[in-house]
Amino acid sequence: MVEPLSALRPAWIPAGILLAAALVLWLGPGLPDSLAGLRTLGPYAALVTATVLAFWFNRGRSFVIAASLLLGFAAYSEYSTKLVYTAIAVLVPANALLAMVRPEKGARYRMAYVWIALLAAEGALLYWLSGITREAALEHWALRSPPTPLLGRLAFAGAFAAAVWRAWPEHKPLQVGNAAALAAFFIASEWGADMGAFSTFMGAAGAILVVSLLQESHALAFRDQLTGLPGRRALDERLRSLGERYAIAMVDVDHFKKFNDTHGHDIGDQVLKLVANRLAQVGGGGTAYRYGGEEFGVVFPGVGADEAAPWLEAIRDSIEKYRMAVRAGDRPKKAEEGAKRRGAGAPEKGLSVTVSIGLAGPSGRARTPQQVVKAADEALYRAKQGGRNRLSR
Repeated sequence: MVEPLSALRPAWIPAGILLAAALVLWLGPGLPDSLAGLRTLGPYAALVTATVLAFWFNRGRSFVIAASLLLGFAAYSEYSTKLVYTAIAVLVPANALLAMVRPEKGARYRMAYVWIALLAAEGALLYWLSGITREAALEHWALRSPPTPLLGRLAFAGAFAAAVWRAWPEHKPLQVGNAAALAAFFIASEWGADMGAFSTFMGAAGAILVVSLLQESHALAFRDQLTGLPGRRALDERLRSLGERYAIAMVDVDHFKKFNDTHGHDIGDQVLKLVANRLAQVGGGGTAYRYGGEEFGVVFPGVGADEAAPWLEAIRDSIEKYRMAVRAGDRPKKAEEGAKRRGAGAPEKGLSVTVSIGLAGPSGRARTPQQVVKAADEALYRAKQGGRNRLSR
């Protein structure tokens, strides 16, 4: 049950925003006349912020979705005609689908100018449609509405499926946020006849993108992208909040340069991921961090060094006993296919990885967390000098 819950975690905030929007419509009283402008000001603020953040953080797909939503909301708020509504219901998910099927290259490169030109052309189209009073074309079965025309539903289905596909299997907050923002837009377009509901869910779409972009920025700053562990900045933040009783361990991969020189950086990355995965499972309340290079840190709040040592020894032993299969360039990614190949020929080459650990806690000469980290580093050096693959204090 842990894996599904972990995979769904990035969806909790978008789901909460959508639920809050629904509750506001269901339970919330209507805005007084003096505050009626907030009905459009709020969504504008959320969508403009999302567009600016996506461009600033260089996230191309989110920029296209946010800019398309902003254009659609502005057009429908200004020109509340059936033609404009139908065009928005089709163009917004169509833009998102096109962005999803293309590789992510950022919002600030040559293709960005093409997107800006396309959005400008769509804005001109919406302005032209706003002046047309005859709506005979909307009687076509693919464009007939309300609520959302069939063509718009098909475009949304394609865009949403592509967004879910892009989010699998990493389930990163921004990828999930893109899909959730499209879902919010679909709900808004289903309630297109009610301007209050339309504005609320368009604002929710913008809020989802803003939160997702901020989560992405936080992850880049505080989480190591290779191993998935919290990074050096997260460790520095954790050290500030430690109490009087704690233990800190510094862990270093033995002979890591030899792994890189002999087997290449791809194998070196596999080694780091293996060690990180094992350290993430440390017991005793410890939390592992990527300190830098092949070095990791483990913090045990509220636990002394004597209590932390057995947990670290267990992790060191599990890493030593693990035989890591070298993933060759032609090695299949699917486990079943790999098993068939191994059964048909010689066994895959395996590598043994070991780590050295230095452990320290507060003492007379190490009073602050930073001094304890230095003491753990000195203990790590003694473990290296003593023959590696051991814990030293």
